Amino acid sequence: MGLDDERPREDERPPPGSPILEAVLENARNQRYLGQRLDATGDRVDTDLLGDIVRHGPVFEALREQPLDRREIEARLDVSRATSHRFTQWLDERGFVEKVEGRFRLTGRGEAVADEVLRFEATLRTVQRLGPLLDLICENHQEFVVEPFVGARVTRAEPDDPYRPIQRFVALLGEAERFRGFNTTHMAPFVLGEFHRQIFEETDAEIVYLPHVAETLFETYPERAREAVDDGHLTLRTREELPYGLAVFDERVGIGGYDEDTGLMQVFVDTDAPIAREWAERIYASVRADSEPLGDHLDPSR
Repeated sequence: MGLDDERPREDERPPPGSPILEAVLENARNQRYLGQRLDATGDRVDTDLLGDIVRHGPVFEALREQPLDRREIEARLDVSRATSHRFTQWLDERGFVEKVEGRFRLTGRGEAVADEVLRFEATLRTVQRLGPLLDLICENHQEFVVEPFVGARVTRAEPDDPYRPIQRFVALLGEAERFRGFNTTHMAPFVLGEFHRQIFEETDAEIVYLPHVAETLFETYPERAREAVDDGHLTLRTREELPYGLAVFDERVGIGGYDEDTGLMQVFVDTDAPIAREWAERIYASVRADSEPLGDHLDPSR
């Protein structure tokens, strides 16, 4: 399920997101075509210039905060007089700075470039931290928007502690009064009874599962699952395909990546960032709209 598929039916379409989220999603949709669009202009930026801009990132960032003279640049960046001269000369020759009353100030184009350098660094750092998740959830990374998860907590399985991600997930579930999510497999191994106690008895939950996963849940817990569904405590829906695991708690949202062979959660990424929650709400609404209520044929007790 790519970004272009996140379109629920008209009767269940979620309201438009905030301008920030809409801009993030639109940017993600357009990224796959950026190379083609740049090629069409016939005026690609020289790779040497791109490298130079990144190398000058620290001075861009320093001047983005306030104008500085050469001595202040030297002290701020801990560089020599010759290096600060080389920095400012390079920036000046390309129209990124202007000198006003002895201080170097970014021009309009310089401020725009400084913003993009910082954005690139933040995105790259996030990709590096989320690498284990991205490798698991989608080959092209088109089903996941990285930007809302800057600063997210990443919990990885370790050889001596393979259940670390699921334990983090269960801990967050235990703190929540309401839970919504979808998953390609069971949210937690059946040996971890705490998860199913929460789902059946404590937390109001709505989960979208693959049909065979929902069927296995009823085969394993026929009475408890039926009672939770009948009481309205647990709502189950099914969908033929799901992209990864999504969890929406009261205060946080999380994404889970699973090993295809073992079915164990290998990494869990969670955050309380408002834009991430808005993104998660939108994704969940689109998946839910394309799911079906639990059918009686999936419940062996009926």
